[in-house]
Amino acid sequence: MADCRPSKTSRLQGQAQVIYILDTDVFTLCGLPDSAEYLRLHSRVLQLEADDRIVTTIITYEEQTRGWLAYAAKSRDIEHQIKAYNRLKKHLLAYLGFEVLEFDAHAAREFDQLRKMKIGVGTADLKIAAIAISNKAMLLSRNLRDFGKIPALRVEDWTR
Repeated sequence: MADCRPSKTSRLQGQAQVIYILDTDVFTLCGLPDSAEYLRLHSRVLQLEADDRIVTTIITYEEQTRGWLAYAAKSRDIEHQIKAYNRLKKHLLAYLGFEVLEFDAHAAREFDQLRKMKIGVGTADLKIAAIAISNKAMLLSRNLRDFGKIPALRVEDWTR
């Protein structure tokens, strides 16, 4: 997986550390280092300060893990199974190199409030948004249409 973490520049005194959360779609781009979207994302990441944090969420891990497990379960021939398990291992290794934010009690309260608003955004995206809000983080996503509906959520698309 390509590197989606900040470079080693130094922050001006008094500036606060920023947490940037990669949503599921953007985290997937980190595995596609030759794509134009990844190159634009990576260019922005290189401009971050060394103490800024590039993270993802347990919800993103859940979504991707479910997908790879389903892919492996559908494998019928042995060659396809080998490929599926190899991809599942790469998936695991990608997450070992990343900080993964929890869906904790604070995020659960945010999620409950967002769900009551009936915004029309899927459950997984609401949970990712709740984690971002509860951590005062900036969400990086290509899905500005849905995430843009969520009050108090800071979201940007760095792939354009």
